[in-house]
Amino acid sequence: MNIRRRTLLGAVFGAAPLPAAPKTPNIIFVLADDLGWAELGCHGNRFNETPNLDRMAREGLRFTHCYSAAPVCSPMRASFMTGQYPARVGITDFLRGDDANHLSPKLPTLPKMLAQAGYATCLIGKWHLMGDYKMRPGDPFKHGFQKVVCSETKYIGPGDYFYPYGHMPEVAARRHGEYLTDRLYDEAVDFIRESAAKPFFLYLAHYAPHTRLAGKPELVKKYQARPDAGRNRNNPQLAAMLESIDEGMGRILATLEELRLSRDTLLIFTSDNGGEHNVTTNGTLRGAKSQLYEGGIREPFLARWPGHVPAAATCDAPICSVDYYPTFLELAGVRRPAGHVVDGMSVAGLLRKPAQKQKPRILFWHYPLDKPHFLGGRSASAVRDGDWKLIEFFDTPGVELYNLAADPGESRDLAAAELGKVKELRKKLGDWRAATVKR
Repeated sequence: MNIRRRTLLGAVFGAAPLPAAPKTPNIIFVLADDLGWAELGCHGNRFNETPNLDRMAREGLRFTHCYSAAPVCSPMRASFMTGQYPARVGITDFLRGDDANHLSPKLPTLPKMLAQAGYATCLIGKWHLMGDYKMRPGDPFKHGFQKVVCSETKYIGPGDYFYPYGHMPEVAARRHGEYLTDRLYDEAVDFIRESAAKPFFLYLAHYAPHTRLAGKPELVKKYQARPDAGRNRNNPQLAAMLESIDEGMGRILATLEELRLSRDTLLIFTSDNGGEHNVTTNGTLRGAKSQLYEGGIREPFLARWPGHVPAAATCDAPICSVDYYPTFLELAGVRRPAGHVVDGMSVAGLLRKPAQKQKPRILFWHYPLDKPHFLGGRSASAVRDGDWKLIEFFDTPGVELYNLAADPGESRDLAAAELGKVKELRKKLGDWRAATVKR
């Protein structure tokens, strides 16, 4: 029985309190879509206004080397749901609207495991693991979500941010001129309120700021009037969309405080992959969405959990989207399913003690393409081992090698000068592919 209910029953019936049991936290995971590394105020941006996300950084923890397991959408989401690298799941590129590939309901996905442990589970927003939208083989209800709200029922395509929504025409507006980001937060606040009496897992997956960009007109005008608009890739449309995301995060923070759930709730904000180079900036990081350079796979990551996660903390240990699955299961007191390979590692300890020494680890990426991505991405694999990162290309065979500690912008290819390191990392990458890639 849930500890909150046990306490209440003891009080009502006058029974002696039961032995204390560890309290499992609520988990709210908020995922932005194509948010560039350098767009948040807490990452140094002075054009966009993100006071609530900046507050999360002040009151919580910021990971500075958080990676997506892929430089595009669907593979990252598959890694989050399973704790497995996209190469093992078999989803290595974004899924099209009639794709035969999908996230298999046979997998013991994160919401399925949490629901079995007594969590209320809810998906609000983008799924993008469906496969064919007519047959719906990867339907989120098949993965343990008890409630699914404002999730696409048609292929997302360029997106619709104002009602009516072309990718979910059956959704009725709550108000005139409804903006999709606001609607998602309305639904999130409702779910938090209705689920406050038991542990809950809320996956709030934004459609924004994925192109096409479309901010609220009044906010766009606000940023267009700024003297620095257009300079250094300052984008008024993107800033307007990000302000709406940030405003909603403030609503979640206020709701948790009102319901006295802040200390019982781990709140995380991150993105699925790097920003698109034509509309956003990844700061000093090279590359963008669809590329295995840092700008395509390094993500902002903020975690707030008062009393558990230290305030104003940063952690430089590399983490990856495959880590969320084992982390949340550990925090929820759920054993990993037997026979299910988990590629990620729990970072529950780092959340509480970000300064603790971390065991060395190696991270891998596999991004095979039949043709170059329309944003410039190339077919490739990559490995990060300590400070060293190697990218092996498949379209035009060759490798690039970087030392991220000395050259975080990946401007100096050391492959020709470090032949021994290239040989070492290519072997590790090849061995990993041989053991992991789904055939």
